[in-house]
Amino acid sequence: MRCASFRAEGDRIVEMDLIEPVQRIEHGAIVIIPGLVNAHTHMGDSFIPDGATGLTLEEGFFRPDGFKYREIAKLDRASHVDFISDALSYMACSGTVAHFDFREQGAEGATRLREASDRTGVRSVILGQFDSVPFDLAALTRNTADFDATAMNELRALLEVADGFSESTMNDLTDPAWQSVRNLTHAMGKARAVHCLENEGYRELSLQRTQRGDLIQAIELYQPDLIVHLTVANDDEIQLLADSGITAVLNPRANANLGLPLPPVAKLMDAGVNLLLGTDNGLLNSPSMLAELDFTYKLAKSQYGDALRPDPAEILKMATSNVSKTRWGQELPGALELGSVANFTVLDFNQTHLRRSAHLVASVLTRVTPEDVLQTVRAGKVIYQQN
Repeated sequence: MRCASFRAEGDRIVEMDLIEPVQRIEHGAIVIIPGLVNAHTHMGDSFIPDGATGLTLEEGFFRPDGFKYREIAKLDRASHVDFISDALSYMACSGTVAHFDFREQGAEGATRLREASDRTGVRSVILGQFDSVPFDLAALTRNTADFDATAMNELRALLEVADGFSESTMNDLTDPAWQSVRNLTHAMGKARAVHCLENEGYRELSLQRTQRGDLIQAIELYQPDLIVHLTVANDDEIQLLADSGITAVLNPRANANLGLPLPPVAKLMDAGVNLLLGTDNGLLNSPSMLAELDFTYKLAKSQYGDALRPDPAEILKMATSNVSKTRWGQELPGALELGSVANFTVLDFNQTHLRRSAHLVASVLTRVTPEDVLQTVRAGKVIYQQN
């Protein structure tokens, strides 16, 4: 919409004088979009950009001996918080107001991220995991043991600091333990999330241990708020996810970087799954949602196999208004409306590569760079201002 005036006061949008719809511009404009939400990150490893180059998923990211866990363990607390703060500041300068982080290192890791979030103004929804897997391989194979008192105390301590829980895969805990996590998070009003179907091995190992694939196991036992990846989801699993109503988070750039299959974006969209986007590990990708939107839009067009689908607005919603359908929708509505939370990003479409855009939303997806972001505002507070 062409807008004569736009004003925030306190943490709310209080004025929007809308004139008429607009898609094409001829001589530049200032464009305001909802603040972007990065729905899946691991910012704990953001201090080693491209450190996993040449490593497999297992070598780089699996506990206890994966590369990222070894490197994180070497850092002192103050340096680690500084590095995470740098990554969050980059998010702000690329238009992101909030992220959902699968944070390692238990309660201590959650505390470090909370400090960085407070320092930068970027909202960190912290979904923590155990510092180390509380079961050995024999116990996981038997799949009958629940948490002992030590693990239960660690879980409670983690949830006192974090916004929710996010173990890496369904194969990291036993069925009784997952039920305990579900019960405790429900009692404490905390969120739940998990990675599923990032590769075929996730499903196969779950089938061996529980006679169910990991997606089915997650939906039946855990009932998460977010299920992440789904790169190898088949048609039956996509329909199961759609029927569950659970939001999915896709990370196409990270999957591509690891040589994994790309998520079936078009099929998930057609099935009606509520989709969000994330940039995943800081050591794999820059945490730029602008880059993720560009990649996802073109991936979806390739999967649809024509020039008409999807509507670019449907991709932009994956970083904005689709968040409103989650438990964080009141805080992060992802839309610009009178009275809504003032989370927005100001873009400079006076730049030479933008000022004659024939389709503003498509240009946001495919042409806007962090250098075109003039200002990022969360809850009425400026968290980034271009000099």
